[in-house]
Amino acid sequence: MSPDHALSLMMGMLEATLVIVGPILAATLISGVIVGVVQTATQINEASVGYVVKAAAVVLTLLALGPTMVEKASAYARHSIEAIASVVE
Repeated sequence: MSPDHALSLMMGMLEATLVIVGPILAATLISGVIVGVVQTATQINEASVGYVVKAAAVVLTLLALGPTMVEKASAYARHSIEAIASVVE
């Protein structure tokens, strides 16, 4: 296996990870910041509010982008399995 092939496999892994996990992390971050600002402005410091809003944001993100994430994960898995022959050589 050449170093170029190994780097292309690593780049594919990082790209798949970014596409799959990135939207979930972004939704959680944005919803957490918004809840924090609202809680600071209203002086309501209930921890469960933040958890509920973050969970709802994650669920909505998965409903909206779930098919894209699954397709990217299956494409990466398919490509990785097909690359086994060239890695073993």
